Amino acid sequence: MSLRFKLLLLALSTLALPLAGWLIVRQMEELLRQGQEQTLTASAKALARSLAALKTVLPPAGQAFYVHPCAQDMRVDGYADDWAALMPFAQNIGPADDAQKAKLLLCVDGDYLYLLAVVRDTTRTRADANDSNALLRDHLTLSLAHDNDLRRYLLASAAPGRFDARVLDGEGESLPQVLSAVWQEDANGYRVELRLPRTQMPDSLTLNEFDADSPNNAHIELRPLLLRSPSLSEDLAQFAPDGMRVRVLSAEGWVIAESGQLEAPASKATAPALRRWFENLIYRSLIAPDMTRAQDFATNLPRLSSPEIWQALSGVAATAWHPAPSLAAAGQSSVVLAAAVPLKENNEVRGALLLEQSGDALPLLTNRALLILIGASLGALVFAGAILFAFAGVLGLRIRRLRDAVERAQHARGKLDNAPLPLIGAKDELGDLARSFSHLLDEVAAYTDYLRTLASKLSHELQTPLAIVKSSLDNLDQQAVSTDARTYLVRARSGAERLGAIVRAMSEASRMERAIAGVDAEEFDLAAVVRGCVDAYRPLLAPRRVEADLPAARLVMHGAPELIAQALDKLIDNAKSFTPEDGWIRIALHVHGDGAIVSVANQGPPLPSSMADRLFDSLVSVRPSSAQKVTVVTGAPAEPPHLGLGLSIVRLIAELHHGKAQASNLADGSGVEFALELRGMPRRSLVG
Repeated sequence: MSLRFKLLLLALSTLALPLAGWLIVRQMEELLRQGQEQTLTASAKALARSLAALKTVLPPAGQAFYVHPCAQDMRVDGYADDWAALMPFAQNIGPADDAQKAKLLLCVDGDYLYLLAVVRDTTRTRADANDSNALLRDHLTLSLAHDNDLRRYLLASAAPGRFDARVLDGEGESLPQVLSAVWQEDANGYRVELRLPRTQMPDSLTLNEFDADSPNNAHIELRPLLLRSPSLSEDLAQFAPDGMRVRVLSAEGWVIAESGQLEAPASKATAPALRRWFENLIYRSLIAPDMTRAQDFATNLPRLSSPEIWQALSGVAATAWHPAPSLAAAGQSSVVLAAAVPLKENNEVRGALLLEQSGDALPLLTNRALLILIGASLGALVFAGAILFAFAGVLGLRIRRLRDAVERAQHARGKLDNAPLPLIGAKDELGDLARSFSHLLDEVAAYTDYLRTLASKLSHELQTPLAIVKSSLDNLDQQAVSTDARTYLVRARSGAERLGAIVRAMSEASRMERAIAGVDAEEFDLAAVVRGCVDAYRPLLAPRRVEADLPAARLVMHGAPELIAQALDKLIDNAKSFTPEDGWIRIALHVHGDGAIVSVANQGPPLPSSMADRLFDSLVSVRPSSAQKVTVVTGAPAEPPHLGLGLSIVRLIAELHHGKAQASNLADGSGVEFALELRGMPRRSLVG
């Protein structure tokens, strides 16, 4: 994992700030909402007490028939087309276990009270209202009551069309003597529609349905009529707060009075639509997600059935928040707070008072607070991330510079090209690391120089003791010694000769290093030099097979051709030592970039993996010890010693030509390949 990525993850930890702020804002919002709920509930209770002080007539307790305002001009024709808008609010007039059997709808306009009864009955047993057997056939019994007057009517017809209801019993001048109605049928049952003059509108009524095919026909008692009360609405208008809506509900949730309307403040109404949408999205998604799961609060329905309404009708005040898409579509707030309190008379719940307020009219300033918090947090996060990312870039650049310098020094055996490590003067931890690396590289360079001069020092120091040993052995050889003693003398002379060979090899390597340091460069054809060496190697390497891959064109290079030939001699000598007599040796020359690569590959054992990086160091060799091959008994000369100086000289020649020497195993595992990358010696400027 890169340093930048780690610091980026660290920067992401600043997200804890907006998270903590969001939790605080939600808690603050919840407290504000609770406070507003308590305030609105207190206002609703105060309004309910004001209505009680005015001796306002409350709706009756128990069940009642609700009279809707007529939404359009009504036609008494027995069809329900003009009742379609009110049909969802039809009330049952049958038994509770057969709620879909018969339904009743009432509506009123300035002149008439309209009634529609819908009965589901697929079996028909019909008779006219004036038929003597009408009470045994399918029919409806309508009972009307006004003050102390009560009258019952039989609604029945043998065929669709208009008919007159039959008065069964009762009296009273306030109730109609003749009641006309219309009977219509279809495959599902029948409908009865009629109207009464508003001047003869009853206070209560009941409608009982009789099915000739059903042995049990339940009867319901008289129920009062519920109408919207203009006087109660005027009383509400006197006490309703501005920007709120108040409604009085009956014990069954029917709206009987209403005043006020929900409004949004002008600042919100004039705000850009995109801003309102974004604020509502933030509010619903982050602050009050539970509102998105609530049901839309009914705004203009004649009957309300939300949970807080029924809780208030049970005698306990309740509050609830609802989304209101109708207001949102108008560009206003989509949040409505409703508080419902019971209306009691003599400790009996007679209805409920519902007080509503638009969400935008509430002191819910957390929308803007949250937006400011989110903006500031994101800005701080981006700023901190940019700073950390830039810091990571600078820090990574400094570390890479230090790494590259150390790697160059490692490839150069501890040399720094007369340039100090970067960051050596820095005062931070990287500066301490650079100084530690510099001290370590100085130690490595000193030790490397010691190893480089070790052969020269040893050859010089061993010359005198070796000469003394040889002269002593020569003098001893002139003396008469026993046969057993002469055996030891031969062994001592063989060891002295091997030691002399080692000293000569180290002296030769030292001279070669000095010669390499003082060689003069010239222009030469590298391809011709390599081709000449290959021609000379063929008889020396026989019976081994020699393969050459050389370019036909000239390959001009500025350098020391005799040194390159010596390097090639060392590589060929090394390849010959490890290649079996029936094996092969391949010599190749290829152009590479601004230089060339000379490679020598041979069939033989692979290089040990641990020696790949140390093979070109001084006094390092992978050859078996030659001491085990000396035939002392016969006095045969020992194999010349291998001190690992040849490949070290190859490396020095490659570095002199601004290149490098590499060794690797062949991909197929058949042998080893040594490669010299040469770019040429630097040209000296002539001053003069």
